[in-house]
Amino acid sequence: MREKKKLKLKKFYLHPVTAFILMTFLVMLLSGILSLFQMQATYSTVNATTGQIENNLVAVENLFNFDGLKYLISNASKNFISFTTLSTLLISLIGLGIAQATGLIDTFIKRVLVKIDNKKITFILIFLATVSSIINDIGYVILIPIAALVFLKNNRNPIAGIIAAFCGVAFGYGVTMFVGSMEVNLISTTEISARLIDSSYHVSLSSNLIIIVVTALILSIIGTIIIEKIIIPKLGRYKDVNDLARTSEMEIIDNVEEEEQRKLAAEIHEKKGMKYATITAIIFAIIFVYSLIPNLPFSGLLLDMEEYTYLGQVFGSNSYFQDGFTFMVSLFFILTGLAYGFGAKTIKNDKELLVDSSKYMVEIAALIPMVFFATQFIAVFRKTNIATVITAWAANLINSLNFSGIPLIIIVIFVLAIVNLFNTTPTAKWTILAPVVVPKLMQANISPEFSQFILRATDSMTKGITPLLTYFVIFVGYLNIYNSNKRRPITIGRALKMIMPYCLIISFVWIVIILLWYLTGLPIGTHVYPTL
Repeated sequence: MREKKKLKLKKFYLHPVTAFILMTFLVMLLSGILSLFQMQATYSTVNATTGQIENNLVAVENLFNFDGLKYLISNASKNFISFTTLSTLLISLIGLGIAQATGLIDTFIKRVLVKIDNKKITFILIFLATVSSIINDIGYVILIPIAALVFLKNNRNPIAGIIAAFCGVAFGYGVTMFVGSMEVNLISTTEISARLIDSSYHVSLSSNLIIIVVTALILSIIGTIIIEKIIIPKLGRYKDVNDLARTSEMEIIDNVEEEEQRKLAAEIHEKKGMKYATITAIIFAIIFVYSLIPNLPFSGLLLDMEEYTYLGQVFGSNSYFQDGFTFMVSLFFILTGLAYGFGAKTIKNDKELLVDSSKYMVEIAALIPMVFFATQFIAVFRKTNIATVITAWAANLINSLNFSGIPLIIIVIFVLAIVNLFNTTPTAKWTILAPVVVPKLMQANISPEFSQFILRATDSMTKGITPLLTYFVIFVGYLNIYNSNKRRPITIGRALKMIMPYCLIISFVWIVIILLWYLTGLPIGTHVYPTL
């Protein structure tokens, strides 16, 4: 009998770089089709000076032509160079590389983190990621590499750490423990939109403070459960080829007494190194805090003193604190790493230190082609105006609704969540949506501050599952850096599949929080409630 050979279809994997190239040309083709059908939309904005409504017309720009190719070719370098995400990531990795090369990271994990339960470490990571949006998008570039390293050194799957950090920032974006950059960016638009109904309406800086603090804690707890109970079991045990190779090497110890003395000496050096690093960290923290205090001798280094309010000085558009925070974090790792190295005597000379620290950056080179083509995709999509047209359509749809109460809130949530897949910048969306959403909900007895919170919620619900998010490429890139099977890259589709449980559960939690808060009427801020 002849054995029947079963035909097996070979699975087709599309590398993220290839995917971004194809998506770029698909967007160009789509722009040509939409432009052919004259796809356009009108939307209203409120003039901040006069308070008057201004009508705007936006149409899809055709890039599927000769001019579109000229734009793509002539702006490729500019799009890549202006992509600050990569530069901020590299700055943070310089400090992390030095801290790793001196042995500070390994010693800190061995002496501190090993004593903490794994679930608590996951919670701390997700909590820090969630509240990191107080300083815009800094959490992506700082916490993703740190999370991967902490999980790896703690004998856990580093991919789980990457997912935890990315999901914590993306799906908890806009909720913090303090008033931050989100308030500075949104409140002015919310206030001038509210004045279309009530000319004297004022939105305070603490208008969302209570609800965002409670939400940050809830999302961190549920996020920890999702990572520990759903995502980590699915990922399985991490297999590092380099670690497997090292296990084959056997160390033969001839003199047990000498080995014990060597370990004792290393223990003493580690303690001394940690002491130096701790003192340096405390001094750095004191100087950092002093730099944020105005009107003291030599203080206010990180403040924009041209702003009138303290919040503006810290989180304004020209804030030295926001612009320099990544460098400050990197400098923290550099100084504490050097302090540890001198104390533990792990630094032999500057040349060896720099060579060892640069090893950590070698694998990051794989990110560069992925980032290059991702920047072209995002830039082309923005140039087509498709996102603006979709946002304007959403505003017009909401304006035409005749619902009130919970049905109105639910429809607004889903519409804004869909918009966020195409327009990931909160301020850009809110400029178009606020003049419609805020008055519409005010007419249904829903406060402008609660409308603003709904935007924050919907911005977080779908932010992490769109390749149009500038930090999505960093997430996919890091997954591939720690991917043990280099012949099978982690595709965009596979990356989305990994985080989809987190997205769906957290989105449901967001909706429950909004509805329960509305029904109970609990304060969302200082003397601010969901209803008027």
